[in-house]
Amino acid sequence: MPRIVSVGTAVPEHILPQKEAREFVRRLFEDSFDDIDRYLPIFENSRIETRYLSRPRAWYEQDRGFAERNRIYIEMACLLGKEAVIRCLERAGLSPGEVDHLFFVSTSGLATPSIDARMVKGLGLNRHVKRTPIWGLGCAGGASGLARACEYARAFPDSRVVLLAVELCSLTFRLNDRSKSNLVATSLFADGAAAVLVAGDAARIPGEWGDPPAVLDTMTTTWPNSLDVMGWDVTDDGLKVIFSRDIPGIIRKEVLPAVKEFLERTGVASDQIRRYMAHPGGAKVLKAYQEVLELPGEALVHSHAVLKKYGNMSSATVLFVLERELQESHQPGEHGLLTALGPGFSSELMLLRW
Repeated sequence: MPRIVSVGTAVPEHILPQKEAREFVRRLFEDSFDDIDRYLPIFENSRIETRYLSRPRAWYEQDRGFAERNRIYIEMACLLGKEAVIRCLERAGLSPGEVDHLFFVSTSGLATPSIDARMVKGLGLNRHVKRTPIWGLGCAGGASGLARACEYARAFPDSRVVLLAVELCSLTFRLNDRSKSNLVATSLFADGAAAVLVAGDAARIPGEWGDPPAVLDTMTTTWPNSLDVMGWDVTDDGLKVIFSRDIPGIIRKEVLPAVKEFLERTGVASDQIRRYMAHPGGAKVLKAYQEVLELPGEALVHSHAVLKKYGNMSSATVLFVLERELQESHQPGEHGLLTALGPGFSSELMLLRW
């Protein structure tokens, strides 16, 4: 079975305190909403304290064209992606040239050649490295991309596979979009990158990597008639966020049956799951997970901590949660469940065992 060896993360240098983001939005939206004060509590209720952005806050106060924002996306994706991959590989004692396959996940910018192609030289990857760019999975992309990387490592057990997720959500901000969805997105989303090293059973990993978790199984679920829950509308000036307020309700209705089906398929009982790594899409999303799965208060501690410090970095966020989980001590045979939701509307579940 493939194993998750190490995780490396990276964020931009510009920190945005949530209080500062709140005042920025007040000034921006006060002429568009007569009752702007009624919406501003979402900043406090988000349970976010800081986020990291690709540019200083003042940069976002001027209208920026899609071309300019996308150029910065390419620049920053390569920069942060390189940092995340190097940190990930150093923890395993590997060099970039020893990577056999690079999976790249993103939804917040466009690039052809893709970012993974641009990183072959920038990282010093082998020129024969296999590359698989994946676009459009949104917040589910970190879990989905990791599942695809694990499937490859299972099929090719001597392979060393890296998944890289980079999301620069702040660069999708459109100054002239005064919609409620944009207001909500401005209270949540941020920038970050995460890389995960997955090793097949026969892969050579020289570093001291302890007893990493094995990936037992994964399951993808896409619910019908839900395409309008989350995603982008492509407009003349960029990507306009689609963000339904019904997401916590969908979690309460649909997630438990999906988890039950998944665990029944794997033969693992729900009371055997000791560790939970949920994508922190927002405070209400984590609360819905807690309620529907009947989790104790400390079960999602890493998800809450990542949300508090970094906000929602779309696909990369659940991998920040995974990084913290890997730093914990685990009992042999202990099980963990990694989960994320994204456009489709879809779910990705992954069962781990230490």
